[in-house]
Amino acid sequence: MAQQRITRDDLESRFRQLQDNVQGRVDDKKSTLVTVGVVGGVVLLLIFFFLGNRRGKKKTTLVEIRRV
Repeated sequence: MAQQRITRDDLESRFRQLQDNVQGRVDDKKSTLVTVGVVGGVVLLLIFFFLGNRRGKKKTTLVEIRRV
């Protein structure tokens, strides 16, 4: 059996192929994570708003001033 010599071009093409594959996966996950993060942030803001709004109504004191 004759062994083929591995050339620099062979190594570079394999590394470039591997890097492109990994970079593609990272880009896909990145966009998904950004979307999930934005949606999660909006949901948290809405929850905090409604909880604060309800709490403000519970502690509001009504003061009535009458002139005699």
